[in-house]
Amino acid sequence: MQTVLIVIHLMVVIALVGVVLLQRSEGGGLGIGGGSGFMTARGAANTLTRATAMLAVAFFATSLALSILARYGDRPTDIFDRIPVGEQGAPSGQGGVLDQLGGEETPPSAPAEPAQPQVPSGQ
Repeated sequence: MQTVLIVIHLMVVIALVGVVLLQRSEGGGLGIGGGSGFMTARGAANTLTRATAMLAVAFFATSLALSILARYGDRPTDIFDRIPVGEQGAPSGQGGVLDQLGGEETPPSAPAEPAQPQVPSGQ
């Protein structure tokens, strides 16, 4: 459902960009030069304005539908939910991937003591 809606959304976006680029602007837009064409200036402006409005409504509708689907749709499965958890929240079995690699085990060192501020002598 979401994929179909995304495809429709993308088609509406491409059509909307095309219709906006076809509209006449003060500089002439893409229809630079020549007033002749298959539509008069008034008819073309009216048709393109209506097409732009309809495509804008379709764009907002598909945007809202996609956001609603994202909010209330199925949640994607998280890969960490598939790992069986043992005691104390650690994964069951041999340990994590880094623990399985092996290597030298070193005991954790104590945290370093904060340095004492030095007072200058002579004052």
